Amino acid sequence: MEELVIRDAEVVDGSGGPSYRADVVVDGGRIVSIVREAAAAGCQRPEARRELDAEGLVLSPGFIDMHAHSDLALLRDPDHSAKAAQGVTLEVIGQDGLSYAPVDDRTLAEVRRAITGWNGHGDDIDFDWRTVGEYLDRLDRGIAVNAAYLIPQGTVRALAVGWEDREATPDELDRMRRLVAEGLEQGAVGLSSGLTYTPGMYAKDAELTELCRVVARYGGYYCPHHRSYGAGALEAYEEMVALTREAGCALHLAHATMNFGVNKGRAPELLKLLDEALASGADISLDTYPYTPGCTTLVAMLPSWASEGGPEAILARLADDDTAERIRHHMEVIGADGCHGVPIEWDTIEISGVSEAALGDHVGRTVRQSADTRGEAPWVTARRLLLQDRLGSTILQHVGHEENVRTIMRHSVHTGGSDGILQGTKPHPRAYGTFPHYLGHYVRELGVLSLEECVAHLTSRPAARLRLPDRGLVREGYRADLVLFDPRTVAAGSTFEEPRRLPTGIPYVLVDGRFVIEDGRRTDVLAGRAVRRTTR
Repeated sequence: MEELVIRDAEVVDGSGGPSYRADVVVDGGRIVSIVREAAAAGCQRPEARRELDAEGLVLSPGFIDMHAHSDLALLRDPDHSAKAAQGVTLEVIGQDGLSYAPVDDRTLAEVRRAITGWNGHGDDIDFDWRTVGEYLDRLDRGIAVNAAYLIPQGTVRALAVGWEDREATPDELDRMRRLVAEGLEQGAVGLSSGLTYTPGMYAKDAELTELCRVVARYGGYYCPHHRSYGAGALEAYEEMVALTREAGCALHLAHATMNFGVNKGRAPELLKLLDEALASGADISLDTYPYTPGCTTLVAMLPSWASEGGPEAILARLADDDTAERIRHHMEVIGADGCHGVPIEWDTIEISGVSEAALGDHVGRTVRQSADTRGEAPWVTARRLLLQDRLGSTILQHVGHEENVRTIMRHSVHTGGSDGILQGTKPHPRAYGTFPHYLGHYVRELGVLSLEECVAHLTSRPAARLRLPDRGLVREGYRADLVLFDPRTVAAGSTFEEPRRLPTGIPYVLVDGRFVIEDGRRTDVLAGRAVRRTTR
């Protein structure tokens, strides 16, 4: 007898087609049969050792978070309710060109320092890996949800070239190609870049194109955080489209937003660019989170020249008065590339977390508010915070536009991604609320998407981008990564005031056929594993 029958569920199967009522039988981690209500009339209904009454609940595939920053959180926090409670059953990590494999001892220490604001320093983690394959093996020991990995181009460049702003030599480029190929052979699904973050931003298009050629040979995809989401955003999107067309590589645009005042109302221009490329044969997808503010680190706002050489070099420049004044002028007057070419507005930069507890009074305030309480200029406050927190401060950047968010999420190649940074006292609520916020706010309350459309955006579309042959749909033979939610009550509990509140209306989540959320509570099940790239 099979393990589980989910009885009388309203199945939204991820295809985008209409829902239907059915009994769904799960055994051995897979969906073994689906008996629709009409077909069951007059017949004996399926039985199993356990029966779950799903009356009033929607059954859908598990949600796939196409842009996650859980690289260490998956190892540090077996509970991981931030994602499991949202119905996320697979996360794509290794984002924005910076993560923890492949590395050597030097690079690992540098990367840990550089992205402390994203993931913490990791003092509680045993970094017993160096290659991509070893990191994926570490995940296979058991994690809360599944995870796929993108090779981080900035980490690869740090390993082969360093943190200097210069072109790679032919030998260095060859080494980067080998590192990317090895990571793909070991199971990575593609390559990410952070082209407003050092050292990845120092790569010219020719270098990126060569790495994308390697990715294309293995059937992976390129996922760039491109060079600008502000001034020059459309040009930056065009650059990525052209680059990947030249390389013959699939493109997935990370957190594809149009931010800052210069881009208000310009989302249709982005979609026109993408539609023209798609019509000419380009393979493009994108992800967004359903909120207007962004989230990153305070140090990311600096101009690239101030970040050359890595974290220690940055701190030395900040400590020097003359150099610090040059940084200020570049940020406040010219517009630093770290702030997407737009002069920084300190009243849009909210401190969301610090590494040093003694600096906690900054959290929840904009830089300008913190400066006003101290009777000083915002740059003085920001500079001191960067130095005292050793570059570990995270920020919310309130520069988005709701009409752009809604326009982009309607597009046919759109998928969902939280871009969830779990660090800090007041993280962005998207880390805990992205997927129920789509379902509750944008489907039920606003009607921007139908329920069937939205579920497809969050399930089958990302599974197709990841080339997963047995995930993303409720189908017989597919893996039983499933979510049961109440369409009348599902909502994000997280808010900007209380960002760690868990969602409502998602009572059951299964990973590999095992309950990780049961009756609305996290179980102790660690059914997640690394999801490795499949061959074409």
